[in-house]
Amino acid sequence: MREKISKVVDSHCRTGENPLWHPCESCLYWVDIPAGTLMRFFPSTGVSEVVYDADDPIGGFTIQDNGQLLLFGARGSVSLLRGGRAEPVVPELPRERDSRFNDVIADPQGRVFCGTMSSESHPGRLYRCDPDGSLHVVLEDVGTPNGMGFTPCGSGFYHTDTRQSTIYLYDYDRATGAISNGRVFVRVAGEGRPDGMTVDRAGHVWSAMWDGSCIVRYSPDGAEEERIWLPARKVSSLTFGGADYEDMYITTAGGGRREVEGEGAGALFHFKPSTGGKPEYRSRLEPHDV
Repeated sequence: MREKISKVVDSHCRTGENPLWHPCESCLYWVDIPAGTLMRFFPSTGVSEVVYDADDPIGGFTIQDNGQLLLFGARGSVSLLRGGRAEPVVPELPRERDSRFNDVIADPQGRVFCGTMSSESHPGRLYRCDPDGSLHVVLEDVGTPNGMGFTPCGSGFYHTDTRQSTIYLYDYDRATGAISNGRVFVRVAGEGRPDGMTVDRAGHVWSAMWDGSCIVRYSPDGAEEERIWLPARKVSSLTFGGADYEDMYITTAGGGRREVEGEGAGALFHFKPSTGGKPEYRSRLEPHDV
């Protein structure tokens, strides 16, 4: 029988996000965005720990080919975490001084798609960070850039705009990193808005529902197939992990207001879905000054 949702780390994250399995270390990393805290959890021992505390928010991160972490933070900054220190690669983006990165994902070629939040001066944007460290705007006028993923065949790219309650599907060119022909994959109506997402090995899309207290699995044609409830209103993201990627880990937010947001708000959860996932792609950032 399928396991029920279980709380594996009783963290009280304000905004737990970006869960990512590190196969070299057999552990799960995730962040508390506004606190700028990077954490990890070892399922084999049940031990969790803080790995790094930043002075500013950490919006997301990827794992490099060599196992190091690439952090995306406030003001459009990008840093490599080495020896417990964050070494700047991109100190800031002038256009994003009043914003921060929010969600990121590496593509098959080692590029990173990375979104910045809307601010008082401008809407959000989706950038592509190439291996040489250069950043290129690929989408303008994004409400709240969030979960991303790739179709199993590699020709499609998903991107979530939480403010629009919509997951979009684009054609994706692996050779150039270009995306085109955007169309609606799912538009969510009612309570809850799509936040982080992942794609399982069968091509189903799993979406975390912010203010919806659940995760939802969609078929490749966008039909809802399953809805799984959590004891937290703000379900923020999810990923596959474990030795065979048969486990799912889910982050939540609102840890400082459990009386309103639910008894599991801010905690890290585990779930055993009927279909497993696959490893996420790794970034291969190789700027000349690193």
